[in-house]
Amino acid sequence: MAWEIGRLDAHDQAALVRRGEVSARELCEWAIERIEALDGALNVITYRDYDAALDRAGRAAGPMAGVPWLLKDGLDYRGMPNRSASRLHRDAPPGAVDFPFTRAFDDRGLIALGKTNAPEFGLLPTTEPLLYGPARNPWARDRSPGGSSGGAAVAVATGMVPLAHAADGGGSIRIPASCCGLVGLKPGRGATLRARAPHLMEDLLACDMLLGRSVRDVEWAMATVAATPPGATAPRDKRLRIAVITTNLNVDQPHPEVLASTMRSARLCEELGHHVFEAPLPYDGPAVMAAFKAIWAYLARDVLQAARARFGAAADAGVEPWTLGLGEWAAGAAIDDVDHLFRAIEDARRALDTAFGDADVILSPVLGLPALRIGELAPDVDFDQIMKLMFDYVSYTPLHNLTGHPAISLPVQPGSDGVPIGTMFAARRGGEPLLIDLAYQLERAVPWKDRWPDCVPGVSIG
Repeated sequence: MAWEIGRLDAHDQAALVRRGEVSARELCEWAIERIEALDGALNVITYRDYDAALDRAGRAAGPMAGVPWLLKDGLDYRGMPNRSASRLHRDAPPGAVDFPFTRAFDDRGLIALGKTNAPEFGLLPTTEPLLYGPARNPWARDRSPGGSSGGAAVAVATGMVPLAHAADGGGSIRIPASCCGLVGLKPGRGATLRARAPHLMEDLLACDMLLGRSVRDVEWAMATVAATPPGATAPRDKRLRIAVITTNLNVDQPHPEVLASTMRSARLCEELGHHVFEAPLPYDGPAVMAAFKAIWAYLARDVLQAARARFGAAADAGVEPWTLGLGEWAAGAAIDDVDHLFRAIEDARRALDTAFGDADVILSPVLGLPALRIGELAPDVDFDQIMKLMFDYVSYTPLHNLTGHPAISLPVQPGSDGVPIGTMFAARRGGEPLLIDLAYQLERAVPWKDRWPDCVPGVSIG
């Protein structure tokens, strides 16, 4: 029964509780059973809060009463420690604060079972922290599930839970969704309730959402935490103008397999009746990438300075080599012209808005390369090697963090070796409903709900 239930999305699991066929506590007990069966091989869970979760399940109420979910390490949540996957914080006490984002899901009945693996301070697009060890892609265990929300993606891709929290500061919702075959929506800037304390650079880049296997689950999550009440329902099955842009921020083309997958997705959109056309890069890609690198490095410097202030000389040995190297690189690469950095971001935003005058949606790869092998972007790899590979790998997603536009990764085409390769669709500000409508169309055309990694016991849902 545990595995049969695990193949259902959040809506179907909640319906079982409403009909009285199972209890909210049973949903959570079966999720725990699945987690414990698979976690030894995949290394997903970094904190277990099972006793408290089962107690909450006994009192669960709301439209998703009893549906289990997981939180990403790095997110504040009352009663659970926030270690940010750092050895410096391995002994962090249980949290005493939370934010409107998580409270909204609690209020609707979701039951948080624990926290998932993530890279230290979310600074890498793979999930291999020295504190916890690497999370493994369930489609190929020598490959990374992406990051920084890699553990969350593995948990949903294997049916441990139907929903898991992910945060995206440069692609960290869309990247693991791509690598693990999930629906990964990055909302536009300011579109959702606050998930963390105010921070200038994080508020510029970061946003939060739940990863899911079904479009309706992600649509529900977006509606639950929308900063403003949803307006009129968007028209369904709308025919769109879709611009295909395969050039990345480094003005390069992606890996041939990624390119082939992207173009297959474009052809599918055309078969569905959309007007699909290829378009050139409408913004200065290298300037956008330079701005993202600078801001990302300054975030690492901020982390490093805070660690040194708190832990003194022990900080440099406690943080990972990548965090230390990136923070020190930022100190040595001070930006003389901050106006130039923010001008590059504003120019890109204007260019993207102009492009959305000719297109409803822009279709592109999520990543420049297929899912990396474990170890290629480990935090203790040579610094210069990480700097080169990381920003080749993450060469599409940072754009939308900088400009504030919404974007979604969809598992339209499976990779040739069985490891998923997502396709990204972006829309103008406020275009989340349009992206979700397109996602429904693609989900009907290629129903990815039936794709499961072979580590999940095969059962038939009657």
